[in-house]
Amino acid sequence: MKTLDNINSLSDEDLVQAIVKTNDTLLFETLYDRFARLVYNKCYGFAKDEDEAKDLTQDVFLKLFVKLASFKGKSKFSTWLYAFTYNHCVNYVTRNTAKKFEKQSVDYTDLENLSEEEDDNSFLSMKVDKLKVALELISPQEKMILLLKYQDNLSIKEIESALGIGESAVKMRIKRAKDKLISVYNLNDK
Repeated sequence: MKTLDNINSLSDEDLVQAIVKTNDTLLFETLYDRFARLVYNKCYGFAKDEDEAKDLTQDVFLKLFVKLASFKGKSKFSTWLYAFTYNHCVNYVTRNTAKKFEKQSVDYTDLENLSEEEDDNSFLSMKVDKLKVALELISPQEKMILLLKYQDNLSIKEIESALGIGESAVKMRIKRAKDKLISVYNLNDK
């Protein structure tokens, strides 16, 4: 017999397995309660207002219920959910602005010059209000990877796992997104 205490004591990953196995809506409600605020906050970063963020949050959880079985446990559930939410929001923003972004290929010759800490000082010292404006002016994909790295503090390994791409691709995307953000920020800083 499952009790609320038993359910609440389950790890996120065990809770997901139980939901996939039983399709129990009470279990899913527990998952929702654990992550609704986090998902809402991520959606709000992409939305223009609270109502839009609430709608996006509901969409994420509806889609999540259907796609939950695709979580394979290769990363923490919260990491997977971050990526799931960001991907949903990026698709939403891309669809609504009718912009199509080509996947950027990795130029491996640039990796020789790549240092993860390189120009982080100038990047991290940006003024918050101008940074928010600049974040809105870069592509959703660039915004996503920067938020995963610097807002959610995911490691390169966690981003790799969440996005299903290699370490060098993660580093290159972060570097390109930082460079673009700094460029846009500096243009708006004049």
